Amino acid sequence: MKKLLMSMAAVLFALSLQAKVKPATQDQVVRVEPPCWWTGMKTELQLMIQGPGISDYEVSFAQKGLEVLDVHKADNPDFIFVDVEVAADAKEGVYDIVFKKGKESFSYPYTMGKKADGPRESFTTKDVIYLIVPDRFANGDPSNDSTEDTKEDAARDQAFGRHGGDIQGIIDHMDYIADLGATAIWMTPLLEDDARRGSYHGYACSDYYNIDSRFGDNALYKKMVDVAHENGVKVIMDIVTNHCGTEHWWMKEMPFEDWVHKNDPFITSNHMYSLALDPNASAADRKLMEEGWFSRGMPDMNLDNPYLLKYFQQWAVWWIEYSGLDGFRVDTYFYNEKVPMSYWCKAVTDEYPWFNIVGENWNANPDMVAYWQKDNPNPDGFNSNLPSIMDFPLRDAVNDALYLPLESDGEEGRRGRRPRGDIGAVYSIVARDFQYRNLSNMLLFFSNHDTPRLGDIFGQNYDKMKLSFAMLATMRGIPQMFYGDEMMFCIDNQNRDDGRLRMDFPGGWEGDAMDLFTQSGREAAASDPEWAGAADLHAYVKTLLNWRKGKDVIHSGKTMHFIPQDNTYAYFRYNDTDLVFVFINNSDKEVKLTWSRFAEINAGLGEGRDVVTGDAVTLSDDTVVPANTALVVEYTR
Repeated sequence: MKKLLMSMAAVLFALSLQAKVKPATQDQVVRVEPPCWWTGMKTELQLMIQGPGISDYEVSFAQKGLEVLDVHKADNPDFIFVDVEVAADAKEGVYDIVFKKGKESFSYPYTMGKKADGPRESFTTKDVIYLIVPDRFANGDPSNDSTEDTKEDAARDQAFGRHGGDIQGIIDHMDYIADLGATAIWMTPLLEDDARRGSYHGYACSDYYNIDSRFGDNALYKKMVDVAHENGVKVIMDIVTNHCGTEHWWMKEMPFEDWVHKNDPFITSNHMYSLALDPNASAADRKLMEEGWFSRGMPDMNLDNPYLLKYFQQWAVWWIEYSGLDGFRVDTYFYNEKVPMSYWCKAVTDEYPWFNIVGENWNANPDMVAYWQKDNPNPDGFNSNLPSIMDFPLRDAVNDALYLPLESDGEEGRRGRRPRGDIGAVYSIVARDFQYRNLSNMLLFFSNHDTPRLGDIFGQNYDKMKLSFAMLATMRGIPQMFYGDEMMFCIDNQNRDDGRLRMDFPGGWEGDAMDLFTQSGREAAASDPEWAGAADLHAYVKTLLNWRKGKDVIHSGKTMHFIPQDNTYAYFRYNDTDLVFVFINNSDKEVKLTWSRFAEINAGLGEGRDVVTGDAVTLSDDTVVPANTALVVEYTR
């Protein structure tokens, strides 16, 4: 009875306290981040609170369940960082943060939810990732093309302008992505980028906790994740920890003087990849690599500041829990301070051990890429804790091997180019697989939003495109493709031209002359010389990707390859029960297979199935493979 009376007294006291404390105005508490949190989290909660002179106030919680452990003052008196203990028995609901200074007091409501139950599966070798530039994919909601709270208005006629693609456009065409056979989507950043020009790409973030209003809002992003999951598609968020945009709200009023790296007079990073692992590098060079700005519009964040590092750790965890997304791709990974970023990766994967993160580590040398993968035996003892890395060396090799010049061949139009590449480039890079710690956590890709269009690199030749997709669907790692490559989107330029190569998807805007999202639209486009082979290539890619979904031998099997001969390349993917044979004829003439050359692995194999045609085949030394053709045959052992 005594305990009951004491409990009731405590509740009455809390209620009386709340009744006396007025809610804070926007002028008193400008923002609290993270904007909400959850019970049951491993990640310790530290609130960043902004308000005029907020550091002069005492801080507490009116209700039990949350307790202030410590308050850290920043260089700027308008910011405090509050360590909060979330009790093991804390309940979901609204908790009042009470600010008190003398007789003055006010409160701010803070919402606590409950952490979702159970692990999910992040992106793995079972998936094919479809990379989208949202502004250029589909305009599902024309009403948000330009918004009152952002500076840059839509200008679809400008290559570097905003074209109006949005989250609703992705939702509207999720069935297209799933039907193609892709099982994950990676979208270039959707967070607010309020740059005055060139904001369409999203890499100059101005608010880490809010979706750009020209794409939609946080609730719509969450809906997109749900719709993707309903269609068997995972969602990967593209994030940037290395830099923000000059229009970020904190650039007007930073919590700490070293929140970003000072840059006056302005100087860019030296962009020297090797400095992070070069044992002979000068400290001055390394400092410029880490602290120089990526560009004038992208201030370099200082991850050596422990409050900023904590901010980014919580922000990442917040988006996973809030939206239910399935993975991260981290932009410009090696530009970050490498040790703090290893702590960042560990914090995210400690909270979600199942979660995969891939970092952009742009280099053509396998050893310099391998350095960044978790648990790699680096000579300096550094462990990045980064699960997955991007296979830029193999990307470069495939681009070189299938390259054709962009020269007109008269009536042949987009076909019949003179080959220049040697498939041996691919063999040489795959032969260095021993340098990687975990081949299953390699992002396999041949193009993305930062590289020229594959169709242009391959001389606008549909046969070369098919060769690339045959390899993408059957080689080790996690395959990723760039939107539109399934129909050979081109811009007639083999050099990088960002604004143009990130082109609009025909059919994504009302009034478009053609709709390549539909089978009927693709068939109708065949009469246009520019799109003559698009429907056929799409069907080819769709067949391979949907076949790949159920092939464990591709997801986790071993590889055996043979030295290329006459610009052809043969390799096998195999396990105890299945085997897939891939033969790439990259030459401009038909060749005989020389099947007996592969006797050490194909002995005893009888009839197989051609994956593309579905026909039964029996291979032999007399089997003829046409020029610029891939043969993909599956067997049961």
